[in-house]
Amino acid sequence: MEFSSLSTFLLSITLSLLKIATAQEGFCSAPPILTTHTDSQPLYWKATNPTLSPSHLQDLPGFTRSVYKRDHALITPESHVFSPLPDWTNTLGAYLITPATGSHFVMYLAKMQENSNSGLPPNNVERFIFVIQGELTFTNVSGFDYVLKVDSYAYLPPNSEHSLQCDDSATLVVFERRYAYVENHSTEQIVSSTDKQPLLETPGEVFELRKLLPTSVPYDFNIHIMDFQPGEFLNVKEVHYNQHGMLILEGQGVYRLGDSWYPVQAGDAIWMAPFVPQWYAALGKTRTRYLLYKDVNRNPL
Repeated sequence: MEFSSLSTFLLSITLSLLKIATAQEGFCSAPPILTTHTDSQPLYWKATNPTLSPSHLQDLPGFTRSVYKRDHALITPESHVFSPLPDWTNTLGAYLITPATGSHFVMYLAKMQENSNSGLPPNNVERFIFVIQGELTFTNVSGFDYVLKVDSYAYLPPNSEHSLQCDDSATLVVFERRYAYVENHSTEQIVSSTDKQPLLETPGEVFELRKLLPTSVPYDFNIHIMDFQPGEFLNVKEVHYNQHGMLILEGQGVYRLGDSWYPVQAGDAIWMAPFVPQWYAALGKTRTRYLLYKDVNRNPL
């Protein structure tokens, strides 16, 4: 066989194999596990439309990635149980973290539907809301209205009258805790958005950090927005007295909690008890962004 004929023959075989390998149902194809962010999907779309399970496990009865242990919990979307929220109208809620787990705060998802309204938290309880889908109107005690869209938030001091109204639909992450009063100090209402907060220095770390609440003494918790690019990870293997409640808004990676290592992705929630070893590494092709509750400014005694 002449050289040119041999080359043509080998090229034909190579192209044929390539077509098989890249065919949608080819023998070496696999269902995609990553989706890259595009302008066609809104911010945090994946957090409210998560992949519930790998395709080869979707028909396996009883499958879940959720885990509950003494010092941590991973609550994944296929385990969420929604029911009407007490004192809210036309709103379904899923409590992800409560004092039953050992926390001193609650974290829940609130799905506001058409013509829905919020209720008030119990006495002496402060509230933080963060919008991850849709938009709503927040009205404070003075009657001022604020339109809250995706990536915007509001902090409400304890015992402050307010209401949330939604004409269409919206999904919120809500944190509530009984306020730890400090003499001669009080908190104030805050309405803002993530993009209005400056990036803060993180000595020894590579992730980007924004704090959504003031760091001053009156505030007994803060909410952090933390961004990791693919391949970035925490340098410090943290062990501390603070509690955490987290919702992954974008991306995927691996979280170490205690002696366990968990694959995690957008839509997953995590509770971390005091002193549980914790570490994160971002994987995939897009950034990881998560929303993190942390108690601050109070003596642990």
